[in-house]
Amino acid sequence: MIPTPEIAWRAIAPELALIGGGVLTLLIDAFRPHVRRGVLAFFTLAAVGLGSWFTFDLKDTRAVVMQGTVAVDGVALFGKLILLATCAMTVLISYHYLSQRRIHRGEYYPLILFATAGMTLLAAANDLLLVFLALELLSLCLYVLAGFARRDAGSQESALKYFLLGAFSSAFLLYGIAMVYGTTNTTNISQLSQVAAAAPDRLMFFAMALLAVGFGFKVAAVPFHMWTPDVYQGAPTSVTGYMAAGTKAAGFIALLRVFMVGLGSLQWDWQPVLWIVAVLTMVVGAVVAITQTDLKRLLAYSSIAHAGYVLIGVIAASREGTASSLFYLLVYAFMTLGAFAMIIASAPGGRERLHLNEWTGLGQRHPAFAGLMTLFLLSLAGIPPTAGFMGKFFVFKAAVEAGETGLVVVGVLTSIIAAFFYLRVIVAMWLQEPSPGDAGLGPSPALTAGLAIAAAVTLAVGVWPQGLIELARNAGVFTG
Repeated sequence: MIPTPEIAWRAIAPELALIGGGVLTLLIDAFRPHVRRGVLAFFTLAAVGLGSWFTFDLKDTRAVVMQGTVAVDGVALFGKLILLATCAMTVLISYHYLSQRRIHRGEYYPLILFATAGMTLLAAANDLLLVFLALELLSLCLYVLAGFARRDAGSQESALKYFLLGAFSSAFLLYGIAMVYGTTNTTNISQLSQVAAAAPDRLMFFAMALLAVGFGFKVAAVPFHMWTPDVYQGAPTSVTGYMAAGTKAAGFIALLRVFMVGLGSLQWDWQPVLWIVAVLTMVVGAVVAITQTDLKRLLAYSSIAHAGYVLIGVIAASREGTASSLFYLLVYAFMTLGAFAMIIASAPGGRERLHLNEWTGLGQRHPAFAGLMTLFLLSLAGIPPTAGFMGKFFVFKAAVEAGETGLVVVGVLTSIIAAFFYLRVIVAMWLQEPSPGDAGLGPSPALTAGLAIAAAVTLAVGVWPQGLIELARNAGVFTG
């Protein structure tokens, strides 16, 4: 009799809810192709809500299940909640936008759900093979979503670039996993922490370098960031926001688990490398963004710079550093989705205002709209009293406590540089004359709800951050 592995259904219930919802919406669209897209959006949000409920149900559970491949701990659960919130926000901000651009096809919703399932599985993966499978699941969906505007040459170009460079980075990651297995005889992250220190130094260093390249691509860290501006610019804006928030969060949570748990005993080997990557990421992201006049490219380089700030928490290599990274990923998801939602709201008829000149004088004609955009930009710049300021403060504090004062100095200086290009947009909206022939705005009830949620979180966490900080501290512990 062949033994069957024990399946911890409760531990993977959030992923099952998302995959079940994806299959359901896919079948509805296949057998009822003319069904209203609102029905598919409703089932998508219902699947996200069910996945969130299953995640909350696991809040008191700490275990490693499924033959050691899936971790149920604070980091995984906190990460899943970030990703589920990102998915829900994406559905809200994209519903009307897809109709305006005439690309509102039914397969959008199952692709979003399958990608989110891959992200949540990545956050809980306790085995390098599961890390790779989860990354491929989310990547395959994102390749299609990036090219979702089939008649738009820019969208097709972004999908092709993302696919080619994504496949290239996946090869690095897979070869790194093979090197880890060859030197330690395991791919289990918990077991790896016990045997990595005894492995041959040169081989493990080579394996760590390959893993860092794979993760560096997913989180858009320099020098693996080349794909980001072009893909962000060409993809539909709702997909760009989803990628900026979700992919970065999932990639960083997996990176934290692999390097903090699996390779924690080799901390002195990988910290200097990540230190250099973090500095380059912050500097390149901040400096190159200054030259951008396209808002999506500007936010792409902003996303690169923010990856550097999250890396500061990783380099701190402490519970406080892990907690600060989780906190930063949460607030970054809401403020960046809010900024991309504002670009969508600026698009009557599906044509977004992408050039900086198209935003001149909007504060005079649409003060509420310009006020919301100002809030999100100030938060991205790290200006108090916004969530972005508290995120940077928490990360910098963890790094100082870990003795990484030099890295914090670089972070502060690049934050000052980054404030310039955010303020350029704010100055254009409020202090310059309106451009002639203003076409108005294109908000919808769902988009307005998404903007209200993002603005409320961005402001509330900036003013009353303590509760969420404590939640992140309590969650910043790995199991295994």
